[in-house]
Formats: sequence, C-alpha cells, structure tokens
Amino acid sequence: MKEASPVKAYALHVGVIALFFALSFVLPEYHHGLLARIMVLAVFAIGYNMLFGYVGLLSLGHAMFFSAGLYGAGLAVIHLGWSVPAAFAAGLACGALLALVIGVLALRTSGVAFMIVTMMFAQVFYLIILYFAAWTGGDQGLVVPQSARVLVLGDTSLGLTDPTVRYMSALALFSIVLLVALVIVRSRYGRVLVAIRENEERTKMLGYDTFSNKLAAVVVSGTICAASGAAYAMLFGYVGSTFASVQCSILPLLWVLLGGAATTLGPLIGTLFMYYVVDITSGYTSAYLLIVGIALILLVLFFPRGILGTVRQRWLGWLP
Repeated sequence: MKEASPVKAYALHVGVIALFFALSFVLPEYHHGLLARIMVLAVFAIGYNMLFGYVGLLSLGHAMFFSAGLYGAGLAVIHLGWSVPAAFAAGLACGALLALVIGVLALRTSGVAFMIVTMMFAQVFYLIILYFAAWTGGDQGLVVPQSARVLVLGDTSLGLTDPTVRYMSALALFSIVLLVALVIVRSRYGRVLVAIRENEERTKMLGYDTFSNKLAAVVVSGTICAASGAAYAMLFGYVGSTFASVQCSILPLLWVLLGGAATTLGPLIGTLFMYYVVDITSGYTSAYLLIVGIALILLVLFFPRGILGTVRQRWLGWLP
C-alpha cells in the first residue's frame, strides 16, 4: 500500500474539518443538530478504532468507557455543581482511570477471551449504574439542567444548548481527536501497534514491550471514548444507563467496520452512513431495520474492508 505524504494526509483531514465548518452555515436546523450528534459519536468510533483497527483487539466493553465519561461529567455537574470544563475533565479522568484498570486485567487474555472479559466488565459497570440508582437515575437516567450547561470563557458565557455553540463545540472536539488520532497512527508508536496486530511474537523478538504498548492503546482508546461521553452529557443534556449496555459496545464496532477499520476517517464515514440510513428509512416504514440489514449485507459484499478501506485498497492506496 502506498503511503500518503504527511502534507497530503494532513491536508485531507483539515479539508474534512473545513467542510464540516462550512456546512454549519448552510444545513437546515434538523440536519444541523443531527450532524452535531454524529460528530460526537464519531469520536466514540475513533476511540474504538484505535484499539480494534490498529491493535486488532476486539472489545465488547467500550460502552463502559463512553459511560464513564458520560456519568463522570454529568454527575459532577448535577451533584457537585462543577463547571463545564471541570466536569469534562472529570469525565476524561474517569475514562482514563477505568481504561487503565481494565487494561491491566483484560490484557492478561487475548483473542476471544479478551472480547468476553471486556464484555463482562461492561456488564458489571452497567449493573453498578443500576444499583446506585439514587445517584445515577437508574433506568430513567438524569437530565443535566440547562442552567448548568454554560461554558464561561472570561467575561463571555456560551450556552451549550444553543444550536450553533453545540455544533461548534462538537466540531472542535471531533477536529482535535481526529488530528490526534492521525498523529498517533503515523508515529513510530502507531507502527508498533500495527506490528503487534500483524505478528505480536515477532514484535516481541524485535525488543518491543507489547504489553505496555497495548496497555497504552487501551488507555488512549478509553480516554477518547470518555471524551465522547462527557461531550454528549454536556451538549445534549442526558445521562442514561442505556449508553452503558453491552449493545452500545456493538455500535462503534459496526461503525468502524462500515467505514473501514484502521483508517482514520473510516469511523466518521461509518457513523455518518449508519445514522442517515436509519434516519431516512425510519421515515418511510416501520420495518426500517430490514432495509438497514439489506444495506449492510450489500456493503459487506461489495466493500468487504468497509467503505474507505475498500476505496483505499482498490483505488486510492495513499489514504491514511
């Protein structure tokens, strides 16, 4: 595969960010709000892709990292009265710490066992949320008050409930995470992760500490997912246990597979495609899941490496 030059790769990603910025001025109100939500959830998919796409570790527990950020930020605002930046930092810290602990334990396994262990931890996390319903809201969840969702910058106050502020905040988070992911995968560390995915034993023979590198990848992945969760709580004002269910761990896997694993823009394309397919088909029929299923089957048949992964394989080998 032909590798993109740094200038070409960064130009492509900056161009995508610029496109989303320009769309904010022309999109109808409904799509404006939907795209803000998609960008936040695309960050969740990017975090998942760091572990699944580049290290080759299939996890069914990433919903707990998303929810750690979601509840870490939401509960800090609701129960402790923290400001938006402090609550967001709390969500990141919760996700990073949880990822470190889970990584140390789960990486003692590999393959199917790793998938099962992460799923079990996610289920435990979900049950903990339900058990402490007095704090977490249990099944019903909690609504973050609009008065608390205000970003204070010096003498300026920005309400995160404002559609423009919400969109630009989502775009800022997405842009930062996308560029950080690009830097990581193009770095020496990123190449080590790919080497571990392709042949871990040979990577060990070359002198690399594969456990430490995989643990770092779990922490980075979990922190990015927590950033998505914390942003979701602050921008959309809802903290609920459904985001911690095992089913929600399948969503980023689906988005990454659709867009293209081990591609930097694949998670965005997969999230965007899936959201709009569901949104459009559900407007015409109650059997929209059937149409979604057919669309997914066709994608698997004609784009076996995902949309961007197949495009890179067949036509544009320089895509990062």
